[in-house]
Amino acid sequence: MIVSAPIVAVTVYPDRARITRRGRVDLVAGEHKVVFDDLPLQLVTDSVRVAGTGPATVLGVDVARRYRPRTTDATAERLEEQLREARGELAALADDEAIADERLDFLSRLGRSATGAFARALAAGERDASAAVDLGGTLAAQQAEVRRERRELVERRRRVEEQIAAYQRGLEARKRQRDPDRQAATVALALTPSGETGQVELELSYLVDGAGWHSAYDLRLTERTLNVTWFGVITQRTGEDWPECDLRLSTARPSGQVIVPELDPWYLDRIRPMPLPPPAAPRGGPVLAMAAPGAAPPMQAYAAAMDAEAAAPITGVSATVEQGVTAATYQPARPVAVPADGGAHRATVAVIDLEAALDYLTAPVRAAEAHLRAVVTNSSAHTLLPGLAAVFHGGDFIGSTALQTWAPGEEVELALGVDDRLRVERELVRRTSSKAVLGSSRRLETEHKIIVRNHTPRPARVTVLDQIPVARDPDITVKDAKIDPTPSERSDLGVLTWVFDLEPGAVREIHLGVRVELGRGVEVAGWRE
Repeated sequence: MIVSAPIVAVTVYPDRARITRRGRVDLVAGEHKVVFDDLPLQLVTDSVRVAGTGPATVLGVDVARRYRPRTTDATAERLEEQLREARGELAALADDEAIADERLDFLSRLGRSATGAFARALAAGERDASAAVDLGGTLAAQQAEVRRERRELVERRRRVEEQIAAYQRGLEARKRQRDPDRQAATVALALTPSGETGQVELELSYLVDGAGWHSAYDLRLTERTLNVTWFGVITQRTGEDWPECDLRLSTARPSGQVIVPELDPWYLDRIRPMPLPPPAAPRGGPVLAMAAPGAAPPMQAYAAAMDAEAAAPITGVSATVEQGVTAATYQPARPVAVPADGGAHRATVAVIDLEAALDYLTAPVRAAEAHLRAVVTNSSAHTLLPGLAAVFHGGDFIGSTALQTWAPGEEVELALGVDDRLRVERELVRRTSSKAVLGSSRRLETEHKIIVRNHTPRPARVTVLDQIPVARDPDITVKDAKIDPTPSERSDLGVLTWVFDLEPGAVREIHLGVRVELGRGVEVAGWRE
C-alpha cells in the first residue's frame, strides 16, 4: 500500500537537512506493508525513523532503490513537455517560412512575366495596357503582404527559440530530478487485534545530503544604533522540492558518531642516529577524533531538542528560537518554499538593535583618511554565526565585511568606511641632515605636523596613529626631537597613539619630531622622510 505523505516539516542544518513526511492510512486487523514512495536518492539510509499514532505497531523499516523508466519529478516533466511543444512550434514556423519563401519566389516570377507582357503590348501599339498594369500592382501588393507575414514569422521564431533556451536551462537546473530512480521506504505494521479496522497516522523522517544554510547580515548604522538583520541563506539540491511548511534552521551538525577527545602521552626523547618507529596503536582500540565546536549529539538528542518547549518569540520579524544543549534552532516567522534548484533563498532569523560607540581612526603616515569605527557589544541572546555582512550608514551602502562568530556579551569593532568630513593632513615641517666628517657620527632629523579638522555636525572621538623608527643596530640611536602633545599610548615598537575629542569645526595639531644619530661609517636602511 502506497501512502500519500507530503512534506510537513524541514530542519536545515549547515551541511544537510532533516525531512519529515506525514500520511494517514486505514488498515484492517493483521500485518501490512506501507510504502513511502518517491524519496530522494540523497536520503541517508541509516537516518530513517518512523513514528505515529494509532492502533498499530511498527515491525520494521526497509529502504530500497526503485528503478523507473522515466522521471517522477512533476516540474521536470512539465518542462520537458513544454520543451517538446516549443520544438514542435519551431518546426511549424520553419515550414511556414519555407512556404512564404516559395510564395515570394512565385510572385517574383509572375511579376517578371507581367512586365514582359506589358512591354510587348506597348511595342504592338495596343492602346489599352491597363490589364497588365493592374496585374503588376496586384502582384506588388501581394509581395508586400507576404514579406510582412515573413517578418512576423521570424519574430515568432526568435521568441520560441528564447523559450526553448529557458526550458533547457530549467531542465539543467533540475538535472538531479531528471534521474528517474528514486528511493522508497517500506514500513511493516501490525494492527492490534482490538478492532477490525483503524486509522493510523505515520510520520517518516530522514536526513538528506545536498542541502544546507549559512548566515548573511545587513548592518545598518543610524545615529548610534546598529541594526543587525540576520538572514539564513538556504540552498538545496536534494532531488525534491520543499513546499511552504514548518521550516527550521539549526546550528547543529548531525554526524554519524560523536567522540569525546582524548590525549595521547607527550613523550620527550634523545635524538638518536636511527630513530625508533612510533609504537603502533593497539588493534581494535578506540578511534580518536576532535569534535568540532558546537558538535551535535546523536539523532535521538536532536529529536528531543525539536520537541523542547519553544522560547518566547522575538519581537518584529525575527524567528522563534529554541535553545538546545549544544545548538539553537530557529523557525522563521514567514513560511519559505525552497525548490531543489540550488538557488539561494533567504529567511530572516533575527533583527537586533545594538548600541554602538563611534569613533574615528586615522594613520596619516599611511593615508590621510579618517575611518569611522563602531565598537559594539552583542547585548542579545543570539550567538551570531560567521558570514558576510553588507554595511550601511544610514541609507548609504558602505561596503561588505566578514563577521566572525559573535557570542552574547562579546565586543567587536566594525569598520564603517571613510568619512571625508573629518579632514586629516600630514606635512613635513623641518628636515636636517649633518654631513659625515672623518671619524665622527652623522645626524638625521625630521619634524612632521598632523592636522585634524572636524567638519561633521557632532563631536568626534579621534584616534591618531603614527610611529617613530626602532633601531636594530647598536650604532644607530633614535631620540625624540619633539612630540607635542604627549601621546596617550606608546608601544615598544615605536607606535604612538593619540586619543582626543574634537568639537564640530575644531582643529587639532600634533607635532612629531625624530632625531637619528648614526655611528662612524654607518649607512642607514629604512629611513623615510
